[in-house]
Amino acid sequence: MAPPRFVRVSLGSAITLGLTKGSVQAAPSAIYLLTFHDSKCFANCLFCAQARSSTSRSDLLSRVTWPTFSTKEVLSSVQELWNRRLIRRVCIQSLNYADAFTDVLNLVESFHLVAGLPISLSSQPFRGEQLQSLADAGLQRIGIPLDTATEDLFSRIKGHEAGGAYTWNEHLDALKMSVEIFGKGFVSTHFIVGLGETDTHLISIIQKMVDIGVHPGLFAFTPIPGTHMEDLHPPPLSRYRKIQVAHYLITKGIVAYSMMKFDQKGDLMKYGIPPQRLKETIASGDPFLTSGCPDCNRPFYNEKVRGPLYNYPRRPTQDELAQIEVDLLIGDTFP
Repeated sequence: MAPPRFVRVSLGSAITLGLTKGSVQAAPSAIYLLTFHDSKCFANCLFCAQARSSTSRSDLLSRVTWPTFSTKEVLSSVQELWNRRLIRRVCIQSLNYADAFTDVLNLVESFHLVAGLPISLSSQPFRGEQLQSLADAGLQRIGIPLDTATEDLFSRIKGHEAGGAYTWNEHLDALKMSVEIFGKGFVSTHFIVGLGETDTHLISIIQKMVDIGVHPGLFAFTPIPGTHMEDLHPPPLSRYRKIQVAHYLITKGIVAYSMMKFDQKGDLMKYGIPPQRLKETIASGDPFLTSGCPDCNRPFYNEKVRGPLYNYPRRPTQDELAQIEVDLLIGDTFP
């Protein structure tokens, strides 16, 4: 089947592909695409520029603009860069609309046949037979974003209380089914830090995802004009750094949630590893890199180009690592 005529491309990816002029401070290692639709998403996630009730610009997703191009042109440019080994994968983001699955399936088939490169998808919770069709078409990885750390927050921000159609259990079921089809380590979700959760809520669900074979990624909440949550603030950088370290320790199998210590408010107090090991982990810079799929660095997705950087698209410099240590209060709050 033919792919949809048009597809949106993140601005950084469009520059990398040579589809538009501009410069990038950190070139994306993956090409990021968004399904094209002439109206907003069926869903109504309160933080999202593409939400049904949002008045945000139609070409926004998080802080990133997504200009529209012909799919044929994008396919050709992707194939050229893949042949030159300048990119490592394509990541397709899907809006929710009547023909979304058909468009996604045809995009996966087209990029798999033309370029043959690894393909990831971030989407709504498709059903079992749909998941299998995507795998058969050449999809390597799938991500189904929970975004929130608890079922209550999910309902208020993405679900029925927000006027949306999603449910927490539907997402969990789709994640588990995806693991059965794609395998452990080939299924992702992500969480947005700063939606009202406690550290213990967030870190415990990160552990749960790892336990069932799902890789959890992290974003920082980003207020977007025109959304219901436009007046909220991003999380403090110091808190986000704490969560990044905990996330890294859990996803690398170094520490489990049960080994960490929290105060009565649910704030993280102890990581559960010796101080020297903790300092070495932080000094490596690895916990602060983008935590998505392999080959994903998502430059400036949830931060301004002038900073501060929440997720680093490349290794932090020594000066940046020094500031990260200050943010984390190493040797004080976390002896």
